Amino acid sequence: MVSTTIEERPAGIFAPRYRALTVGTVALITLAAFEYLAVATAMPVVAAELNGHALYGLAFSGALAAGVVATVLGGRWGDLAGPVAPLWTGSGVFAVGLILAGVAPTMDVFIAGRFVQGFGAGMLQVAMYVLVSRVYPAELHPRVFSIFATAWVVPSMVGPAITGVVVESVGWRWVFYGVAVILLPAALLLWRGLASAPMSEQPPVPARASIAWRLGWALLVAVGAALMQYGASLMQYGGATRGAGLVLVAVGLAVLAAALPRLLPTGTLRAARGLPSVISLRGIAAGAVIGGEAFLPLMLRDERGLSLTMAGLVLTGGALSWSFGSWVVGRRRFERVPLLRFGMLLITVGLVMMGLTVFAAVPIAAAFAGEIVLGLGMGVVYPTLSVLVLELSPPGQEGENSASLGVAESVYTVVSVAVAGALLAALGTLGAVYLLCFALVALLAASGTLVAGRVRT
Repeated sequence: MVSTTIEERPAGIFAPRYRALTVGTVALITLAAFEYLAVATAMPVVAAELNGHALYGLAFSGALAAGVVATVLGGRWGDLAGPVAPLWTGSGVFAVGLILAGVAPTMDVFIAGRFVQGFGAGMLQVAMYVLVSRVYPAELHPRVFSIFATAWVVPSMVGPAITGVVVESVGWRWVFYGVAVILLPAALLLWRGLASAPMSEQPPVPARASIAWRLGWALLVAVGAALMQYGASLMQYGGATRGAGLVLVAVGLAVLAAALPRLLPTGTLRAARGLPSVISLRGIAAGAVIGGEAFLPLMLRDERGLSLTMAGLVLTGGALSWSFGSWVVGRRRFERVPLLRFGMLLITVGLVMMGLTVFAAVPIAAAFAGEIVLGLGMGVVYPTLSVLVLELSPPGQEGENSASLGVAESVYTVVSVAVAGALLAALGTLGAVYLLCFALVALLAASGTLVAGRVRT
């Protein structure tokens, strides 16, 4: 008699034990992403009604600064006490920030609401990583992060249109009220999911530096990033104002150079092998992609005569291919190093194609195709790095390393956008300057193909 052993297939992320938790977390990520995009769409109306054009930039940099600090705090908290407490705290703080922004009678109060939103979203994001490491088995992590990536990208396709309708029909305040209302059923699903999902025991946490020191360095990183953003915005003016902007960019960069290494694993900025290269590559990918996409619609309008609506539609193709790429890497296991190199190569090629459309001889379709190629590359790279950071984290350090991943992503993006913005503001929105900006972010992406080979020790 011949006996056979049938290997049990692991339950999927929508199996009964995980279904409510998966849907709840995806809903929260989708709402956070929608809010991020909605603010960008609604801000001109908000600034006009609240007479707050002078504080326009703080609506974005304030949320970013708070998010960096919250990410560091949430990562350590998740390692020490598990993901549940920072998850609920982040959700609650995010909801309070939405209400505060919605009721804001002045721009100062609105900025405070944005700060609170950024803090809540930052803590929520890093708590999600700890939650994944404690609930889902390792073989399901690619699928979890694949659907998380899709949840973040999909709002970019429908968010601006929905926001525009809401602002024009019932007013900008309902952009924030609406997200707060939808947050309630998402939180209910999360509560049900946490009650039914199997969670591993809390691993012992090794001794580390005081959290007070890390929060201090996080605050300095946030200040450095804000200085770079604000300084780049001043470069559009002439005379002493432009000089002050250049000084602020330089000071902000110096602050980041001093403080950022204190928040990242040793060797991250030089892409040391293993976890440091994973975190560095996340920053490189985000900085290259967002640095290119931030100015693509403007370039297509100025150099090729497209309306902003049509130019914005180019980004929709990238969002679709990003989702598709994430779905593909979540379906089966690939060799990580070749996959990451392929993804960074796609991002590089996409940026080159987008940049070349500055020339009249190159059809505008190249920008659409380039954005699709770039989005596919990011869909391959982004969830793969999320999986790797948990694989390479010792037990009890998933939260802090996930926080480093988020910090690197934010800071590299700020530096990329600030440098490109400063060049355009100082030299003018000319074809040659756009080409220089795209060349810089393409070189950044190309460096990622080398760093990808160092993610394994």
